[in-house]
Amino acid sequence: MMWMRRAGLLLTAVLAPIVSGCNPFAMGFLTPIPVQPWTAEAIEDKYLHKNDFRTPIMPPIRDGFPPPVCEDAPTEREILRAMPRIARGVPYYYEEFRDDIKITSERIVDKIDPPRFFPLVGLAQLHHCHWKCTIYYTETCQSDYPFPVKIKKRRIQVVYIDKDHLHQFVGNDPDVQRKTTREHTDY
Repeated sequence: MMWMRRAGLLLTAVLAPIVSGCNPFAMGFLTPIPVQPWTAEAIEDKYLHKNDFRTPIMPPIRDGFPPPVCEDAPTEREILRAMPRIARGVPYYYEEFRDDIKITSERIVDKIDPPRFFPLVGLAQLHHCHWKCTIYYTETCQSDYPFPVKIKKRRIQVVYIDKDHLHQFVGNDPDVQRKTTREHTDY
């Protein structure tokens, strides 16, 4: 009789959390799994900005036309992604912010190399476009516990961005250059 009472109590102790809702897997495959907030940032960087490190292939540079110039400066989004990340803080203990952001960009290199062979591309000319981006911002470090503290500092950050791209090289025949340009640009 004593062993039946012990078995009943043991069975009740095992089944009570499952029935009462204390079981973390009570919802089956719909059970929410805690995920750290920076996991979403890593996935976003991987899939949303996948063209950041790819080199575009442009149409050939045609004879009789002026050479192309690096006119497309890096966007503010590209510049801010190239900056070092803000330290991950703990809310109310340590938080860091960047405010009043102003960005200036200046082209420091714009040159075209002679044609050479690139694997998976063929003969092409490398067009170097290097930019110096200066970011002016106010860095705010804040803590609310154990006593409130807020420190604001003006900061300057310099980021160098390379927007190199390739121009296909097809020779000096104008007909072939025109045909290749039409294939690349659809006009």
